[in-house]
Amino acid sequence: MSIFNAINASTSGLTAGRLRMDVVSSNIANAQNTRATTNENGEYEPYRRKLVVTAPQDNSFQSFLHKAQNANSNPSGVEVTNIIEDETPFKLEYNPEHPDANEAGFIELPNVDPLKEMVDLMSATRSYEANITSLNASKSMLMKALEIGK
Repeated sequence: MSIFNAINASTSGLTAGRLRMDVVSSNIANAQNTRATTNENGEYEPYRRKLVVTAPQDNSFQSFLHKAQNANSNPSGVEVTNIIEDETPFKLEYNPEHPDANEAGFIELPNVDPLKEMVDLMSATRSYEANITSLNASKSMLMKALEIGK
């Protein structure tokens, strides 16, 4: 295991954390968007909340086998495998004057809960900060190692 593996793992965490923050920002920005997409009938549908799916970077069978055989394995980073849509139902709100209201006067609003988004944003921020701290510690160790020969 080299010191560069720790830096690579931290940078992959930074990349995933930045994407999580981007997706949360997009969810918050579209929290009131009633016309995000059109369905097969040509009708508008509200914005659906997006979620980031992450996994260990090297999740192949060979890597698991190698890790099982060697207790001294390298740390792997994280990668974003997919961005999925949250399939929870849309919120209904009575607003008969809205242009997207149905015959009963209800509009469908996105399934975005600002409270959940703020919790996800705080989690992504803390993860980002932890990866920055780890990266700075690795960088500091490398700098100190370079000073040994002086």
